[in-house]
Amino acid sequence: MSTTSRPGRRFTVGRSEDATHPDTIRATISEFLATAIFVFAAEGSVLSLGKLYQDMSTPGGLMAVALAHALALAVAVAVAVNISGGHVNPAITFGALLGGRISLIRALFYWVAQMLGAVAAALLLRLTTGGMRSPGFSLASGVGDWHAVLLEAVMTFGLMYAYYATAIDPKRGSNVATIAPLAIGFLFGANMLAGGPFDGAGMNPARVFGPALVGWRWRHHWVYWLGPFIGSGIAGLLYEYVVIPSADAAPHGGVTHQPLAPEDY
Repeated sequence: MSTTSRPGRRFTVGRSEDATHPDTIRATISEFLATAIFVFAAEGSVLSLGKLYQDMSTPGGLMAVALAHALALAVAVAVAVNISGGHVNPAITFGALLGGRISLIRALFYWVAQMLGAVAAALLLRLTTGGMRSPGFSLASGVGDWHAVLLEAVMTFGLMYAYYATAIDPKRGSNVATIAPLAIGFLFGANMLAGGPFDGAGMNPARVFGPALVGWRWRHHWVYWLGPFIGSGIAGLLYEYVVIPSADAAPHGGVTHQPLAPEDY
């Protein structure tokens, strides 16, 4: 597959053939499984903590849940990065879409796969825990909807920026690419420590959507979509058009996030 002749930095819809291309199918399956792995471990840590202590609003509980999210996301990104790019997050896919690193058609497939993966994980948790209902995400007392939107946007901005720097940037070295899953996962966990007490620190609409659907808890749900999409969109555009030199717009080597071009078939 050629990666040197494709132009970067342009939003593209893609072609109808992309929907049935084997690479798209493989990438979609990869996103489904990786998201399910992440959500199962992440949400499972919340349910386990509630089972053990009832009161999860303790420093130790926050640290344990943040660490579980960090490790689970690092693994999920690592197992998918060579196939789909390891997005595992609709907001990350949105940032890559705005940066021209993925076509709209493939992004739609990713979004569906991520949502279904999160729902499947939440359903499995409901089944394996004997019907435990997810507590869902909620805002702390004194935190308004728009405060939470801003918080989600800021945290997801950092996550998307780290993703671009370690997993997409064509100038990244092999050592940086190797540690990309850990960098992304650890930043997610650190953000949970920073924002968890205020709004639960979603940063990932799929992570919030799966448990919300299965547990049927929709209060403030829109916050966890709008904030992450704003943050990731700004980070993707900033890194793509300001940080990456124009001569390096086309990625080379490794997994490409560019839409498929005719010469690639």
